[in-house]
Amino acid sequence: MSSRTSAKPVEILTFGCRLNAYESEVMRGHAAAAGLSDTIIVNTCAVTSEAERQARQAIRRAHRADPQARIIVTGCAAQIDPSSFAAMAGVSRVLGNSEKLDRASWGAAETGIAVNDIMAVRETASHLEAGFDGKARAFVQVQNGCDHRCTFCIIPFGRGPARSVPIGAVVAEVRSLVEHGFREIVLTGVDLTSYGPDLPGQPTLGQMIRRLLAAVPELERLRLSSLDPKEIDADLWRLVAEEARLMPHLHLSLQAGDDMILKRMKRRHSRADAIEVCRRARDLRPGIAFGADLIAGFPTESEEMFRNSLELVAECDLGFLHVFPYSARKGTPAARMPQVPLELRRRRAAELRAAGERQLADFLKAQIGAKAWVLVERPGEGRSEHYAPVKLDSTAAAGHVVRARVQAVDGGALIACAEGATAQAA
Repeated sequence: MSSRTSAKPVEILTFGCRLNAYESEVMRGHAAAAGLSDTIIVNTCAVTSEAERQARQAIRRAHRADPQARIIVTGCAAQIDPSSFAAMAGVSRVLGNSEKLDRASWGAAETGIAVNDIMAVRETASHLEAGFDGKARAFVQVQNGCDHRCTFCIIPFGRGPARSVPIGAVVAEVRSLVEHGFREIVLTGVDLTSYGPDLPGQPTLGQMIRRLLAAVPELERLRLSSLDPKEIDADLWRLVAEEARLMPHLHLSLQAGDDMILKRMKRRHSRADAIEVCRRARDLRPGIAFGADLIAGFPTESEEMFRNSLELVAECDLGFLHVFPYSARKGTPAARMPQVPLELRRRRAAELRAAGERQLADFLKAQIGAKAWVLVERPGEGRSEHYAPVKLDSTAAAGHVVRARVQAVDGGALIACAEGATAQAA
């Protein structure tokens, strides 16, 4: 008989992207419906070897802390190498990326490995549920998988082929969230700009967003996760120019700023394309903010090639950077290319981050004296329409949108004085 006096609630440890965070909330609902307790769910990431190492470390730590707890491992790393996770002490079940979103996978008595061929998956919408960031914003998955084969990336083998959620299902979910008081929605996907070719009529991402905003006029703020600069369609460009509810902040999947490295990565854009996308967006929406994903120390990257990436940060005014030292993933073409020494990768990553911090500091300083609409994430803290962190003098609760005047910058955040608020959040 167990020595426990009361059951512990399900704990979820999430690694990696916003899509994983979204899916963790889906799993939380499935685990609750199955009546699970004394269970730790580890939602892994495979984008870098470091992300996978951290997940394995978390599993070992969780088992040492509570040997009686049931550990379920899922996510991209588990999808790619399920047997190695199943062999870890304390792990009772391994679920693939498709299986984790299926309510039927969460029976209390289920054990072992349940990981099917992700490349055969063609469905996305049946698990459509929202992942939440407190009461401030909700994440809605509209796309999954990827049909591209960038030479550094293992994720297509963890996520499967590109597939899209029908527009009607997206509209219904967003309308429900707005009715429950959410002011801001973030549309997420593995390769968001590939939305639509698998659906009837082959709608583009921009067409879907245009129809979504028309169908849910009560939605106040919409954000997008990472965009491929080569796949931004005409409707999306028009929305950037004309739709105030689409927030003036774009995050671009750039990865590098050198043409040879981009070619060896098998990316679909050039350095000039990246610069042109930022120029066009800035012309259409003056003051727009940019973020980007960048990889430091990709195989064969010379000092000159790295400098091209470093200079791109200033040329495109990239203030919100996600920088990763290149991580070789077994089975990818880049893993077989001549490798840059690890310490050099780390040094270059640090230089890129420092460059991004300088651009962000300049961007924040330029906001002083301006007005901002701030979505409150917790009392006294929130994000502006540009996704800049804001410290407020307001005591408004999470979920309010507050009009504020920026007075100063402190510690990487705007300091602002609230002037008013929209209607109360639910």
